[in-house]
Amino acid sequence: MIGNDGQQYGVLTAAQGQKIADEQGLDLVKIAPTSVPPVCKLMDYSKYKYEQNKKEKEMKRNQKTMEIKEVWLSMTIDVGDLNTKANIVRKFLKDGDKVKATIRMRGRQQAYAAQGVEVMKKFAEILSDVSKVDKQPVTEGRNITMFLIPLK
Repeated sequence: MIGNDGQQYGVLTAAQGQKIADEQGLDLVKIAPTSVPPVCKLMDYSKYKYEQNKKEKEMKRNQKTMEIKEVWLSMTIDVGDLNTKANIVRKFLKDGDKVKATIRMRGRQQAYAAQGVEVMKKFAEILSDVSKVDKQPVTEGRNITMFLIPLK
């Protein structure tokens, strides 16, 4: 048994350990129940749980969640409009968010899906200084999608 201040009590029975814990107003906690003999420690268990919850909350607060922002492009988008969309996406990437770029093909545009993929590659090239392509442009039905993630 180990005391609250790290003092070694030696090998005691459970009843003796509980008696000492009651006298000091502490809890008797099994640290290593599978060892022979089991190792127990005297501690204020409610204080210990409080400290653990406090550490967990602190870790969650420091954790950065990555959101997915989406931007819609067109197969017939002009260079100026493409640069405008790129500037918007640049802000998202600098904030640490993941970006999904999507092109919806309409009517006859589906026959020329390769042009849409070229627009996506041009878009990724414009943003290559702040991002890298996480998922290459893929045609899925009427949509072409690509994912960009910020550079570290």
